[in-house]
Amino acid sequence: MKKSERVQIILEELKKLYPSPPIPLNHSNAYTLLVAVVLSAQSTDKKVNELTKRLFKFANTPEKMVELGVSKIYENIKQLGLSNQKAKNIYLLSKLLITKFHSKVPNTFQELESLPGVGHKTASVVMSQVFDIPSFPVDTHIHRLAQRWGLTNGANVRQTEKDLKKLFPISEWNKLHLQIIFYGREYCTARGCDGTKCSMCKTLYPKRRKKFICKKP
Repeated sequence: MKKSERVQIILEELKKLYPSPPIPLNHSNAYTLLVAVVLSAQSTDKKVNELTKRLFKFANTPEKMVELGVSKIYENIKQLGLSNQKAKNIYLLSKLLITKFHSKVPNTFQELESLPGVGHKTASVVMSQVFDIPSFPVDTHIHRLAQRWGLTNGANVRQTEKDLKKLFPISEWNKLHLQIIFYGREYCTARGCDGTKCSMCKTLYPKRRKKFICKKP
């Protein structure tokens, strides 16, 4: 099967399964989404949503977060991985939003990535979901599935992002990255599928019999 044929199958199947995929991180504005994405690094969205429910009651704006302070931010998120550094980053990025960006989340990659704790993936999520600017954030689910589905060689997440952007129409990027994430969590999981078990893997590679080994991001 040609790569272009696999791409078409993937688009059609994911549209059927997830016609309108929601943003998995709970938020009420651009700022709270930015904070939630920063907190989600090496943590599950489920756990982040549990903890931000309380955190955002106290601080849903940069001003309120700065007023809360590093120690209280930490108290609210200490169950997350890297919580010490995340608390500092949330405080510092909130402060920078106030002093440099008039308390508004900026809408360029360069400005977003200048904020503490905000890497390219986090910036991509904000650009796509807040500003509707075509982006293709690549997390561990997408990196894994892109390899299993023969869309990239999996050298690193940046290469995976480039490969996916070349293969899929730009109009699909913002929705597609969420669709792949949901499929990866529900059907093509890290342990539940080895490239031969879920319906997508079997459809794309019907003759594959050996376990597919993915390169880690």
